[in-house]
Amino acid sequence: QVQLVESGGGLVQPGGSLRLSCAASGFTFSSYTMRWYRQAPGKERELVASISRTGSSTNYDDSVKGRFTISRDNAKNTVYLQMNSLKPEDTAVYYCNAVTQYVYWGQGTRVTVSS
Repeated sequence: QVQLVESGGGLVQPGGSLRLSCAASGFTFSSYTMRWYRQAPGKERELVASISRTGSSTNYDDSVKGRFTISRDNAKNTVYLQMNSLKPEDTAVYYCNAVTQYVYWGQGTRVTVSS
């Protein structure tokens, strides 16, 4: 069955960096756009970044442009989110997403940006 497993979250000070990973299995990873979403406490889940099947095209929410980088390794069935210059408002649970015939979500990884 399809599985998306996120990792790499944690507590980081403002201005710091984290790299999130999402390991995918159960579907042809290289055939699908992959996305990272986040959900802050008391807020709706929002799209952070997306990457095309080959990685040639990426898109970002304005709030993270220039600070976050999404990438993928199709040989490892993994998508990454490099997060730099983190701000307290980046605090959220980050989710990996794939849309095939169905919509799949990982369990999320928590990122807390605080001094």
